[in-house]
Amino acid sequence: MTAPAPVSNQASTREAALTLLLRLGHATAATLAQKLAVSVQVMRRHLRSLEEEGLVASSPSQDGPGRPCNHWSLTASGHNQFPNDSEQFTLSLLTSMASSLPPDTIKALLNRQAIDKAADYQLQIGVGSLPQRLDRLVELRRGEGYVAECVADDDSWVFSEYHCSVMRIAEQFPCVCDQELQMIRHTFPDCSVERVHWRLQEGHSCGFRLTPRSEPTDEAAALPSPEQ
Repeated sequence: MTAPAPVSNQASTREAALTLLLRLGHATAATLAQKLAVSVQVMRRHLRSLEEEGLVASSPSQDGPGRPCNHWSLTASGHNQFPNDSEQFTLSLLTSMASSLPPDTIKALLNRQAIDKAADYQLQIGVGSLPQRLDRLVELRRGEGYVAECVADDDSWVFSEYHCSVMRIAEQFPCVCDQELQMIRHTFPDCSVERVHWRLQEGHSCGFRLTPRSEPTDEAAALPSPEQ
């Protein structure tokens, strides 16, 4: 018989599963297991435990031929697990994960989150010129608690954030800032993106310079050419 996982592992996986369901809306046990690098059997045990506590619920869905699979989502009680003091929750989650998971796994999870967040942003900002898409991203980020702006600078644009809603988290886990950089790069694959300001080092803002590529990448092939 396999020995049970340490309490810290169990707690971090439970919290990470709740966070993923909050972000995704709903997901299968297999999807959650893949994103959190655990077995489907382990994830199902966590989901059943969370279901008994009234934090998640499942509903069958026919995704294709064969038997229906359960899609899990947060209940009202599950949503209440995310109070306004979300910074402290995230810090506790990352601390638990850092103490029980290898650094490469943490990095992979954050990279995956950056890619998923970028895909969500791309859906919301839609198509259009680069300035139009940047303006939409500024609006989205402001709605998330950032004080953001974007200004033209010669043949590029500088996207800046003067108040960061995850600043306290970044102070303890600077890798979160790397995730932010990767997220912007994935959101605008038709641009070269470099960090030009970083509050953790100096200054009063985090800034990223976006320069349109002369030739679109494969990822950006479907996007219209940005205004020059």
